Amino acid sequence: MSSNYVQLVDIAKQFGSVKALDGLSLDIAKGEFVALLGPSGCGKTTALRALAGLQELDRGQIIVDGTDITQVAPNKRNMGMVFQAYSLFPHMTARENVEYGLKLKAHKTGSDKRKERSDELLELVGLNSHANHYPHQMSGGQQQRVALARALAISPQVLLLDEPLSALDAKVRTQLRDEIRRIQIELGTTTLFVTHDQEEALGIADRVGVMRNGVLEQIAAPAELYDRPATAFVAEFVGLTNQVKVNVANGSFSAFGATLATLPGSVTSGAGTALIRPESLTVKADENGEGKVLASSFLGSICRVMVSLEDGTRINAQMESQDSAGLNPGVSVNITADKVAVFVK
Repeated sequence: MSSNYVQLVDIAKQFGSVKALDGLSLDIAKGEFVALLGPSGCGKTTALRALAGLQELDRGQIIVDGTDITQVAPNKRNMGMVFQAYSLFPHMTARENVEYGLKLKAHKTGSDKRKERSDELLELVGLNSHANHYPHQMSGGQQQRVALARALAISPQVLLLDEPLSALDAKVRTQLRDEIRRIQIELGTTTLFVTHDQEEALGIADRVGVMRNGVLEQIAAPAELYDRPATAFVAEFVGLTNQVKVNVANGSFSAFGATLATLPGSVTSGAGTALIRPESLTVKADENGEGKVLASSFLGSICRVMVSLEDGTRINAQMESQDSAGLNPGVSVNITADKVAVFVK
């Protein structure tokens, strides 16, 4: 698979004194699903808007399928876009909303073909029975499915998703996230997805890029990003971590009864702070243990236990709920660490 179907090359954009994009370069393969993840103001939406042609750049190039489209008008770029707000026309039915983009295409699709295509897309998103419903007659999740069908109707070169799930409740958000991924795989549409929600990004994308201050800190497959963060920011932003004071020597350190290796980019020697994942710690009741349970949070299939150590340090451990029996507040415990590589800052 070629990795350069979409290329953002050293793109930059500054608003006043704020560098929204600071030399961002990103390649996306044809048919790949890439998520940009980061806090508000990191530049992820500016990057997506630049690819759509909705944001002029101070410098850099945007290339799609070998063609430089940096100066191409938005309506001349073959992009499908789904926004956070549903953005449906309230006076149009679901079918009419999906057909709208087809009417605007340069080669003017005939009415029979438009209806055939819109029905095909509404069936793909599971709303063929709602073709004649107006937006006010549909739930938020259904409206966003229509918006997705409309974006896909024109067979875009790239599908752009700008926080499309953030206005939905948790259950619908998860369902629609899975549906988006199913449809993207089925159609093979090259997709850029922007979100501040790490669970969404990790759960849906082939690769996830973490941004901060207009810069791409790291881009990798979800498991690699989570298990092998390249910077302290990525380690702390993606998932939960415990910050533990350690002394590093020869690329390793001791903590919780184990000798742990450091990840590349970590402190190489001397004092540092290890960023240890809660799920890499095991907590067992032990009357002579080094800590006491402060709280236990039941989260369905998993449980998170907060432990206070003798020096006052608070540690969070995560385990399957069935393994948390007896770990009640006040119980003395011992903590051990799995032998996994850890980032130390």
